[in-house]
Amino acid sequence: MDNSHPVVAYIGQAAWAFVQPHFSSQAKDLLTNLISFVEDECMPAEKVFHDQISTDPKLRWKSYPQVIEDLKDKAKQRGLWQLWMNKAQYGEYGGRLSNLEYSVCAEVMGHAIRIAPEATNSSAPDTGNMEVLARYGNKEQQAKWLKPLMEGKIRSSFAMTEHGVASSDATNIRTSIVLDEKTNEIVINGHKWWISGAGDPRNKVHLVMGKSDPKASKYKQQSIVIVPSDTPGVKLVRPMQVFGYDDAPEGHYEVLYENVRVPASNMVLGWGRGFEIIQGRLGPGRLHHCMRSLGLASRALDLALLRATDERKKTFGKRLFEHGSVVRELAESRIQIDQGRLLVLSAALIVDQHPERAKGALREIGMAKAIIPRAVNEVIDRAMQLHGAEGICQDTPLAQMWAGVRTLRYADGPDEVHLDQLGRTELKRLQVVKDKYNKIDNKEKNLRGNKHSKL
Repeated sequence: MDNSHPVVAYIGQAAWAFVQPHFSSQAKDLLTNLISFVEDECMPAEKVFHDQISTDPKLRWKSYPQVIEDLKDKAKQRGLWQLWMNKAQYGEYGGRLSNLEYSVCAEVMGHAIRIAPEATNSSAPDTGNMEVLARYGNKEQQAKWLKPLMEGKIRSSFAMTEHGVASSDATNIRTSIVLDEKTNEIVINGHKWWISGAGDPRNKVHLVMGKSDPKASKYKQQSIVIVPSDTPGVKLVRPMQVFGYDDAPEGHYEVLYENVRVPASNMVLGWGRGFEIIQGRLGPGRLHHCMRSLGLASRALDLALLRATDERKKTFGKRLFEHGSVVRELAESRIQIDQGRLLVLSAALIVDQHPERAKGALREIGMAKAIIPRAVNEVIDRAMQLHGAEGICQDTPLAQMWAGVRTLRYADGPDEVHLDQLGRTELKRLQVVKDKYNKIDNKEKNLRGNKHSKL
């Protein structure tokens, strides 16, 4: 096996040994190119990005840092644009990479998580919305909305989570979506919040999930509608803060939809097919979140290593790494990162084997979604502790990294939902387990009987 590829420094020899046979030569070259882009362009641009965001509350949401547009141009020139959509799942809209190949790319981009995904047009929520439009949209919807999203000319939002509603159970969603037969318009009324990207000045469209038929069967009551963000009745209420961070100028907004009217042709796939759409949308996206988060964890561990070996940072006459507790914590972080990575990579491989949907990897995706955000937060928390007070202030990226990853324990389904589903999946194995051990017990009884007869 060739261990000379620069990605070994990111994911280690064991993970590369696992994935290398599934990587095309083109994907290996693209990965080399991406690593160079992240190290040479994206990571150096992080402070510039934050410096270009206004500190004036009235101006923070009015413009977007120019450095991102400059990086987009560089990504296109380097052939690193739109990496995540693969041909097997998205046909004419697909890119060049398999899910497994892209997963490794996502981890690399996670080292510059605020910059690299968007610079390559591979960031949420646009990836999920492009997926919806590519898989379920009609030709007219794709021409009007998917094409500019793929070109990076506009941004979008997915409006699902609701204010005052336990939205982890999507059947609770109560935003009203009804058809006005007189005008052939869809009328939307609802109160959403935590709508990512709604505050972005480049946002042009929302995909809104709501209840269209309360009398239908449980999973046929919801629909998804395309709503241009400048439609009368779409009201941005306020940006939501995550542990004090407003994530301007993109953010997560509280949004009201008051008598919003759009053409009936803005319905995606059909009335009552909202659940079908979100199940197809969320699977691969969860893997993307997990892999980017692991990249973030790897960067936190890098910062911890630098801190632990800094000659200037001594406690009780010793450098930090000379304390046994510090060494153990570095080891714990390495174990958690490598465990999580192999879990996600195995899930991505299964998805590639079932290109029509992610259903074949639901168990693995659920495990990754439940385990990895917690593990990554622990890795970041250890790095913060190692940095002392510096680790929780603005002088390192660690505090903001921690806050961002902590939200993933809610996003795309809270931990409890995934753990419940995993537990129920295990319970379904009960009869298989019983049959297995009954067979063993019977053979043991036969062996005992044969032994006594010989005596």
